[in-house]
Amino acid sequence: MTAVATSAAAVAFLERPSAVFAKSPAKLFRTGSARPKLALLATEVRRHSHAQHFIDRFLEGYGWQGRHYHPAVDLVSLYVDQFPEGDLSRDRAARHPVKIYPTIAEALTLGGAKLAVDGVVIIGEHGKYARNEKGQTLYPRYKWFKEVVRVFEASSRVVPVFNDKHLSTDWRECVEMVADSKRLDFPFLAGSSLPVTWRIPSIDMPLNTRLQESVCVCYGSVDSYDFHGIETAQCMSERRRGGEVGVKSVHAVRGNKVWETLEKRESTQWLLRAALNRSHTCKAPPGYTLSRPSGDWFRASSPDAIAYFIEHRDGFKTTMFLLNGLVQDFTYAGLERSGKNISTQMHLPMPTRISTTADFFNPLVHHIEDMILTGVAPYPIERTLLTSGMTLSAVESLHREQIRLDTPELNVAYRPATNSTFWRA
Repeated sequence: MTAVATSAAAVAFLERPSAVFAKSPAKLFRTGSARPKLALLATEVRRHSHAQHFIDRFLEGYGWQGRHYHPAVDLVSLYVDQFPEGDLSRDRAARHPVKIYPTIAEALTLGGAKLAVDGVVIIGEHGKYARNEKGQTLYPRYKWFKEVVRVFEASSRVVPVFNDKHLSTDWRECVEMVADSKRLDFPFLAGSSLPVTWRIPSIDMPLNTRLQESVCVCYGSVDSYDFHGIETAQCMSERRRGGEVGVKSVHAVRGNKVWETLEKRESTQWLLRAALNRSHTCKAPPGYTLSRPSGDWFRASSPDAIAYFIEHRDGFKTTMFLLNGLVQDFTYAGLERSGKNISTQMHLPMPTRISTTADFFNPLVHHIEDMILTGVAPYPIERTLLTSGMTLSAVESLHREQIRLDTPELNVAYRPATNSTFWRA
């Protein structure tokens, strides 16, 4: 069993009945205000930080369906952990009816004794936090989530919660977070913008496709953008016939080992080529047709390449390539059993000196609003539980000298949402 493993009993805990509210379950209901109230917990709020993007959209609106849209929820309270040079949280509090509270509990109770908001957003991304020996940044997402849960338990009331990106750097903590949401029965949404942003072309994997393999090509760093890459593949792969059944093994490799492993996988080479042909940033030399993705040009273009080779419990395969130096976007290709492939780009128009909007956050904010208004998460939290575990296992594989890891703990099965949730424009 790997270092990130936990017992089968811990996963089974996801379905255990409530212990705290065995006789009188916690209730999901509104505060009674005309517009739902929202609390947001942030590690730091500076230009281009995730928290800035979320806060500004809730306070000032964003572009949606061809017009400027103002959310039907009110951001009324903030908890901010760090105030670096260039902090924007105080400016936002001065210009809007939102208050910065000194503790998480006070942000949720608005300084009172009981939960006084209708939704909670946790943005544990960016800021100065310790890193462990594997290079993982120890953001306080789990710690903050548990503080939220304590307020829920003390108030005998629960509200929807959103957690930005993966759940934790510890698998047992990931499982516990999902278990708490099941135990107290509150909507829990998490993950990144990749599954919900624009796609070029604007397509989805048809539900119940006879899919046999997925490939994602992306860029960035380990324990950061790799999670985005895995989510890119998983939001498509989960729609295969039978749904998701969990992951059997994870093998992460880097450098020449990427291309040596790829030489033995003809279908993965084909999908890598299909994914690269959806890229707007991959620039091959004149006359090069991407006909041999494991060739010398690829090695020279991305000498520090990293790949995660993932085997699912039903034999399905996922491969995630981090190809820094070769691409600067996120593309996907999937192979059907008929031999056909489906491919697309998850479009992320990045902020620039001229535009600071990062519009790919718009659909994620919209889904959070819908969850608060309806009390229903738009897609299963099990997806983020599994993508968190896949990321942690890959980081562990790299840390343990690129060995293949069996992952019996990633026995996470679920069915995807029937409706597509990406942004059509």
